[in-house]
Amino acid sequence: MAAKKTPSLAEHHRAHLEPRWRRAAFVLRITEWKSSPIPVLVLKERRTWSDDAGAAAETSGADAGHKGKLAERGHVAGDNLHRCLPVLRNIVASVQDESGVPLEIQRYLTQEGLRLRVNLPLDEESGAKLALIFRLQERVTDLDRVELMARRIERFTREEAAYWLSRMTSFSPDARRWAVAGMRLMLGGQAKDSGVERMLERLRA
Repeated sequence: MAAKKTPSLAEHHRAHLEPRWRRAAFVLRITEWKSSPIPVLVLKERRTWSDDAGAAAETSGADAGHKGKLAERGHVAGDNLHRCLPVLRNIVASVQDESGVPLEIQRYLTQEGLRLRVNLPLDEESGAKLALIFRLQERVTDLDRVELMARRIERFTREEAAYWLSRMTSFSPDARRWAVAGMRLMLGGQAKDSGVERMLERLRA
């Protein structure tokens, strides 16, 4: 008997992910931007107007008829993306379907998967964690600090991730800015701080 053929990522996406991402709590988009290294990962959260009346949202035809609008929560590309990939794969590996079967989102955060241009459904926990990582790594060029923040966020509970994301999205611009600055310091230390390397080594172990 011939061995059963493993579906390609494109086939897997059509069968299991395409029907789900349009109603998922968060959507991870693999795309490309002219001004950024390829690929770019963009994280969007599905919000209602009452949840986030002031957020920039998109309501194009693909999302028509589905509850909520997609508001961007951050993006990552280049060296920061490649340094964080192992952590990102671990986080999205927990995403399951309605029956508790893993959706295998981590397969798309590989060399093969990152060649695709697709939308991936995430649950509240994985989406909140990725949103925090994407937001905090912006304009941070020290890759050790970027990885340290990602690894510490990976260890957050769902409630912790949701709370800290709310601090960065649901208050005044000044309060959001202070939350980002405080989280960067709390989770990633300061530039040229020798404690960053020591803590990172412990987490990797």
